Amino acid sequence: MYAIIETGGKQYRVSEGDTIFIEKLPADAGETYQVNKVLAVEKDGALKIGNPVIDGASVTLKVEKHGRDKKIIVFKYKPKKNYRRKKGHRQSFTRVVVEKIQA
Repeated sequence: MYAIIETGGKQYRVSEGDTIFIEKLPADAGETYQVNKVLAVEKDGALKIGNPVIDGASVTLKVEKHGRDKKIIVFKYKPKKNYRRKKGHRQSFTRVVVEKIQA
């Protein structure tokens, strides 16, 4: 059994027990978080697709920890014009475990 969910502007294919890294959630570590944007659910070989979401379906996630990715360097320049800009960016994430898929 798996589900396709949408959170943080991205779509994820999840099964029960999976650990995934998603955009930062407004929940503390140890809490559960309910995702109601379930786009599709596969159970016993039957695929159910929503239009755009499945009514009444939800996925329960348990928040393990929050963190930040490695720093990426954003460097812009224009040749021969002495224009250089250097910035760094660290994206925040939340590591969650999929506890239950309700369809």
